[in-house]
Order: sequence, then C-alpha cells, then structure tokens
Amino acid sequence: MEAFEILLPLAVILLLSKLMGLGAHKCGMPAVLGMLVAGILIGLLQYIPWPPLQEAFFGEQVTFFLKVMSKIGVVLIMFSAGLGTDLKKLKQTGVAAIVITSLGVIVPMGLGTLVAFLFRRPGENALNWLFYGAILTATSVSVTVAVLKELGKLDSKVGTSIVAAAVIDDVIGIVILSILTGFSGSNGGGGWDWFSPGAGLVVIKIILFFIAAIAVGVGLRKLFDLMERKAPHNRRVPIISLAACFLYAYAAEKLFGVADITGAYIAGILLGGTLSETPYVESKVDEMGYLIFSPIFFAFIGMSNIEYFASISLRFLGFGLVFVAAGLLGKLLGCGLGAKMCKFSFRDSFRVGIGMMVRAEVVLICTEKGVASGLVDPAIYPFVIVIILLSSILTPILMKRSYKKEEQKLMSGPDAAST
Repeated sequence: MEAFEILLPLAVILLLSKLMGLGAHKCGMPAVLGMLVAGILIGLLQYIPWPPLQEAFFGEQVTFFLKVMSKIGVVLIMFSAGLGTDLKKLKQTGVAAIVITSLGVIVPMGLGTLVAFLFRRPGENALNWLFYGAILTATSVSVTVAVLKELGKLDSKVGTSIVAAAVIDDVIGIVILSILTGFSGSNGGGGWDWFSPGAGLVVIKIILFFIAAIAVGVGLRKLFDLMERKAPHNRRVPIISLAACFLYAYAAEKLFGVADITGAYIAGILLGGTLSETPYVESKVDEMGYLIFSPIFFAFIGMSNIEYFASISLRFLGFGLVFVAAGLLGKLLGCGLGAKMCKFSFRDSFRVGIGMMVRAEVVLICTEKGVASGLVDPAIYPFVIVIILLSSILTPILMKRSYKKEEQKLMSGPDAAST
C-alpha cells in the first residue's frame, strides 16, 4: 500500500461524517450519532464483492492507520472534556449535586450489572458484569443544556444541579473505568479476587497514578502561569498542553495500568479550571479534534462493528433490549430519586432525571474500552447506539413538556387577573 492511498478513505469518512452529523443536528440529536451512522454506511461497503474497494477501505494497513487516528481522537475528546470540567460549579449546588450523582451512578450501574448477571454466559465473571454496569454510568448533558438554554432555565435550580452533577458524574465514571480496566489487566482473564496480591497491586497503582498526576500537574500549572504572563495566547501553550495530554495518557496506561483516557481526562482537569488560557487551549484542541480525529473515531466504531448489527443472537437481543431499558430508567430513577431526597419538587426531580438520562460520546468511549479489554462483547454496540438515539430524542420532548404547563400558567396569569 502506498502512503497516498489512505487519503481516499479519509476523504470519504470526513465528508460523510460531516453530512450525517449536520443531519443529526438538524433533527435535534447529537452530531456524534450522525458520525456513527456514517461509519455504519461505510462499513456496508465491505459487502460489495470488489477487491479494490475492500483493500481501499478495509485493508490491514488502512485499518491500522484508522485505529491509530481514532485512538488520538478519543484521547483528545477526553482531554477536552477535562479542560471543560468546571469544578467551581460544584459549589453552586453543594450536597444536592453529590447526592444526585451518587444515586445516578449507583442505580444504573447496579441495574446494568444485574441485567448482565441474569443474562450471563459461560466464561463471564463479576468483572464482566460490573463493566456492563459501568457503561451505563456515563452521561452527556449537551442536549439537555441546549434545551434548558432554549427554555431560559439553564441558570435555574434544575439547570445548575444537572450541570454540576454531570461534572461529578464524569469524574466518578472515569475512576470506576480505571479500576475495572486495571483489574482486567491483572487477573489474566480468571475470576476476580479482591484479596489476591494482584488486586492489591492494582489499587496501589491507581492511587499512585493520581498522586503522581496531581504532583506533576501542580508543576505544570506553575509553568503555564509563567508562560501566560510572558506570552498570552501564544501557540506554544496549546502545543505543550497537547504534549502533556499525550504523556499523561501514555504514562497512565503504560506505567500504572490505568486507562489512557483517564490520563487524558485528568490532564485536562489539572490544566483547566483557573488558568486564564484554558478557553484558548480548549478551542484549539476542539478545533483539531473535531476537524479530523473525532469524526474518524466515531466513524471507525461504526465501520469496524457493522457485522454485529446483523449477527445478534436471539439471546443477546433479549439482553440488549433489557440493557437499553436499564440504561434509560437507571439515570431517570437514580438522579430523580437523588433530587427528591434533596427536597426538590416531584416535577423538578423528574426534570433532573430526564436531563441526566442523555448519553453521547462518553458511553461509546466506555464501551470501546470494555471491548478492547475483552470484558464486553462487541455485539453490545448496536444497543449502546439505541440508548444514545432514544435518550437524545426523549430528553428534549419530555423536558419541554414538563415546562409547558408552567409557561401556560405564566401566560394565562395576567388574563386571569384581569377577569
């Protein structure tokens, strides 16, 4: 294969991802969904019996190159998520956000684990079942934020609670993912024993990673503060930020056995927040990521897993449908119950649950990590996509309907008073 031959699949992926992403956005759904559909459509080309076409899109070298590009894409997504994590938001809602998030993680993870256990297959163990549950802890409130902005409710008690809870949700989800992937690399595929020497080593390595990450992060922040004072909005800032992101991701996986995406996310948190250059760095990372690497990541998921859409067994179909229900109801019930415990009204509790139900890129990243570690069956991808689709459709509809009666009361108030 000549080097220039990779340009054709890249051109098709980027063009189709953009078109399908725009289409999804116009339908009120995340652009991520459109990129996934683009990958699925490209994946269908493998069923055309024409060798040159097969080699151009699915040859070994092409697949390897796209896999490397998609790895960079997922690392950039998590780095950007870390940069955009505003820890100050937690102070606005305090205990409420913590309670909402805690139940919003425990309930869906518990339901997902239970469903995986009930539909268990030979060779699976507690680690597999827990990872299926961990996939359902992820949330993505971009759709919810857009709806709340449209309704003028983003700064309300419900809006600030959802945004703050989403911040904590991401952090907890990443920690859980790190622990499970750490154990997957230590047990050699056997049973899961908390009290084995390997289990203890995993916990120690995870703790050491966070200690080392924070220690290095303090030094990096001082370096960035110095650079900002001497040369604000200089290109060296995002370049060094990217270098730090990649080093964190590499060290996390290579040295500590922690997921590389965890390293990227923690790097983003440590370099974000109070740094005045954070918006500048974030804009550059987003520009580069969503220009080329992120579309390749999402499209590659669709391309490389197209066969699982058509070869799902009847037993796995039953598991998948119950898994989808657990994913949607888990967040609704968990986060809604957490809000109710914090003395939100029933209607506001329902809004919080609906707002936290949305899934997008993070759930795909968690699924991809589970598949890569051998803990999750790739056949789960179609059902994860269904969760993204249904939650993205239902959330705007239900959220707007929940505020409709309030708007009608406000509109009819003056008229009622005049009569």
